Amino acid sequence: MEILCTRPGCSHPQNNFSDLDDPSKLKTVQQKYCTSCGMPLILTGRYLPSKLLGKGGFGAAFLAQDRFTPTMRLCVVKQFQPEGNLNAQALAIAQELFEREAVILEDLGSKHPQIPQLYAFFPLVIPNPITQEEEQFFYLVQELIDGEDLETELKRKGIFLENEVIEVLHEILLVLQFIHDNNCIHRDIKPSNIMRDKQGRLYLLDFGAVKQVTATAGNPQKRSTGIYSMGFAPPEQMQGSAVYPATDLYALATTCLNLLTGKSPEELYDSYNNRWNWQAHVNQVSDGLANILDRLLLSSPSERYQSASEVLQALHSSQSQGASSSTKTSIQPPSNPPVSKTTPLSSPPPQAINIPSHSSSSPSQRKSFSTVDLLVSSGFTGFEGAILILGLKSFLAAPGIILGCMIIAGLIYLQSRHILDKKDVLIIGLITVLLLIICLIFGFLGFDSVSFLLIAGLVAAAGLVAITSLFKLIYQLLSRVL
Repeated sequence: MEILCTRPGCSHPQNNFSDLDDPSKLKTVQQKYCTSCGMPLILTGRYLPSKLLGKGGFGAAFLAQDRFTPTMRLCVVKQFQPEGNLNAQALAIAQELFEREAVILEDLGSKHPQIPQLYAFFPLVIPNPITQEEEQFFYLVQELIDGEDLETELKRKGIFLENEVIEVLHEILLVLQFIHDNNCIHRDIKPSNIMRDKQGRLYLLDFGAVKQVTATAGNPQKRSTGIYSMGFAPPEQMQGSAVYPATDLYALATTCLNLLTGKSPEELYDSYNNRWNWQAHVNQVSDGLANILDRLLLSSPSERYQSASEVLQALHSSQSQGASSSTKTSIQPPSNPPVSKTTPLSSPPPQAINIPSHSSSSPSQRKSFSTVDLLVSSGFTGFEGAILILGLKSFLAAPGIILGCMIIAGLIYLQSRHILDKKDVLIIGLITVLLLIICLIFGFLGFDSVSFLLIAGLVAAAGLVAITSLFKLIYQLLSRVL
């Protein structure tokens, strides 16, 4: 078993222990130490880091296993590890932010299903292997969200459709409504901090910059520390001024622009005229969504929507108006709206809010194909098409070709409606191969015929995948240029 050393700068962090491949030994061993620097590897005697997930301004994140759970549950271990040579004051602020993330996760993560839960928070004090002076490290352990953040999703599949952006906007607004109702401001909304799990649920991550609001309406709020992501943060945050719920809403709007256009916020802002110029980079967007985003992007916090619930109401109104003035299918609420893990939210979202549904029958609202889906579909269509058309031709001549084309057209239609997914097409492909083998065994087809059909199917599949990839590449290049 491999365990990763978490000491910053360790020359050989990978450590392999063959004895830990024994489950009983893995559960009972007291401790293991890095063979390079002597760092304790089993954190607080419980967590076994196995992979570096990434590094940020204040720390590193590791994939780890919890050996005190029956299934060796996977989790994320974050280590406080500030970059650069910070002075004492800056180091204290950084450590405070790291500890604050643990406090917020403990409080909010246990109450809302779209915020990761905190599992542990602990320090580790060990001697430096060179100076022998004591070094102190801080760790927090949180729930692993098995999925893909929106920044990565954008790079993989290309720009989001309007209905997909509305879905993101709606879901994160609900999370922000809960956060703001609990007197917190996230302060770092951006695509890389929004994770979509494998079931399609969106999560808000990285609460290290969260600011707790204690001032009343009659008193000015405390000034913000200089923690923000360039391009996504509004003017008041970059200036170190007070932050508000409208600060998060601005960042959520810039996130939506990034997903709609595939461009960074800096590319969409006209600094010479001091205005946003994002609509020039979008093929088509409804007036309702455009008006909402434009208001969220106003420079003055007082001119923006003041709460997530206000934006949700505006979103609902724009969708209702759009439905009444066009032939678009009415958009339905999601089947799994966010609810509290323990008790109902203090300010539940209006039940009339409508967002895109993946099961909608309207072509404009259907779930789009990812690149992987598109390539799998192309390969399947080429494989089945060649086998069906050539096979039926040998039995039925010209009518067989027509019948084969009709069957392929039906399969394409079922895939376009998402009635057939990747698992279904794999099963159908395996059934096709099995039928050919049965025909060979019972003498309906000779070995040469079966070999010819399989080779023709594979060649057609590879050719169609190559053509689809080329057109996808051309489309993405043109969409970024135009």
